[in-house]
Amino acid sequence: MIASGSGNLATRGRAIPADLLKEASIRLGILALLAAAVWIVATIGGHLAVRAMSPGAGWLWFGVPDVIAALAAAASIGLFFYTRRTKRDPGFILNLGLGYMILTSLAIAHLSHWDPRHETMVVVPTISWVGVVLIIFAAIVPTSRRKTLIAGIVAASMNPVVMLVSRAQGTIEFGAPMNALAMHYPDFILVGIAVVISQVVTRLGQQIGRAREMGSYQLGDLIKRGGMGEVYRATHRMLARPAAIKLIRPEMLGEQGEASALAVKRFYREAEAAATLRSPHTVELFDFGVTEDETLYFVMELLDGLDLETLVREYGPLPSARAIHILRQVCESLEEAHVRGLIHRDIKPANIHLGRVGIEDDFVKVLDFGLVKTVDSNGVPEHSLATELGRTPGTPAYMAPEMALGEVVDGRADIYALGCVAYYLLSAKLVFDAENTLQMLAKHLRNDPVPPSLKSGVEIPRALESLVLACLSKKPEGRPQTARELSSALAAIRVPEWTQGQAADWWKARGALVA
Repeated sequence: MIASGSGNLATRGRAIPADLLKEASIRLGILALLAAAVWIVATIGGHLAVRAMSPGAGWLWFGVPDVIAALAAAASIGLFFYTRRTKRDPGFILNLGLGYMILTSLAIAHLSHWDPRHETMVVVPTISWVGVVLIIFAAIVPTSRRKTLIAGIVAASMNPVVMLVSRAQGTIEFGAPMNALAMHYPDFILVGIAVVISQVVTRLGQQIGRAREMGSYQLGDLIKRGGMGEVYRATHRMLARPAAIKLIRPEMLGEQGEASALAVKRFYREAEAAATLRSPHTVELFDFGVTEDETLYFVMELLDGLDLETLVREYGPLPSARAIHILRQVCESLEEAHVRGLIHRDIKPANIHLGRVGIEDDFVKVLDFGLVKTVDSNGVPEHSLATELGRTPGTPAYMAPEMALGEVVDGRADIYALGCVAYYLLSAKLVFDAENTLQMLAKHLRNDPVPPSLKSGVEIPRALESLVLACLSKKPEGRPQTARELSSALAAIRVPEWTQGQAADWWKARGALVA
């Protein structure tokens, strides 16, 4: 059946993912546009051919075949534009495509058997253009066997029906009425083939849907793609709870055998550690695991809003009060992680989400705690899964000098990165500009940062600017030593408090929150 609410096509309980149905509806639109072009070109080409073979025959621009072709072309163009409407239900569009297939078959039958110049037909079994249309649609429109069979029989019947109507009107003659069916029985054979092809296409979609199942969750649309994997919308199959799933494909592991097994074991350990975090400002981890094809996955809460990188890029520097409000919430998330022996190592604007939780606006969620670095019982940092995957942890524009040097790091590396985030929020500029990664890392190691107020031209309280620059100290000893200490220092800065009313007004002025 077609589930009109979700756009999923289900056969025997197995649904085809909505994005695949959407792609199929787009292909249907492209097919309709090509059909329109064929109707137009074939009509004009037919007149040119008749003119070339019979110069005195005339153009006959307004004959019945031209009207039929024009109507078929118009219907095809209309279907194409209809499929381009983004909010159309793909399942309904594919059902509409079956109706379009029948109408197309009717138009072909009229052109084939509604010609007053033919008085007596020679009945020879043949595969008509209707049969070709049936096969093409079966390969494009995934649907149930029953619908394919019914729509196919109706479409294949168009030729015999039009022949019988034409015979009744005296337009053509072909002997016994059963000759109409005998002439086009090959098209009915193609209906059976079309059912088989449609089921193959449908099952391929179902297999993709099965492969996308992560534990109790079913994957939906792609949200974003990054260096460590992809993030999809997802739904719990029983609770209908929305979620986001981050996937790390098997090819990201690089190694096989024991190295791959070690990476999976490390993934479980780090995910279990991340799942213990309970700060409301840390994204909640619902589930994690490894699929049959060794794809690693995290199931997280689905958030409304946008990340800080998008916020600053689209709306510019933030007021100091709002920046402090955001940074203190990040500090709360980091403090819990650091106390539990977890170092994030990739704090950056893209990993800090701002939005609504419950009735509270400008609520911060820190993302990507799934691939953190853990510290063992002796205080020695262990290799993380990111290192196991052969990746340099962190983002160069927000990387602490000790990380760039490959030294042992602790929570103060996250403090440095948060200082870079604060710099970006207040100035809409990076701490350092560079043409490549090596230059960026070199500047973090050697260069002193320019005060953010000089880059943005926006007035920043001196105490706040001094605190941000302290976070950017080359030596960990020169920074605030803990996230709690940094939060207390931010709270002591005398600026008007950023209120919930201001936050709600800001979001309201810019429309609904974006997922």
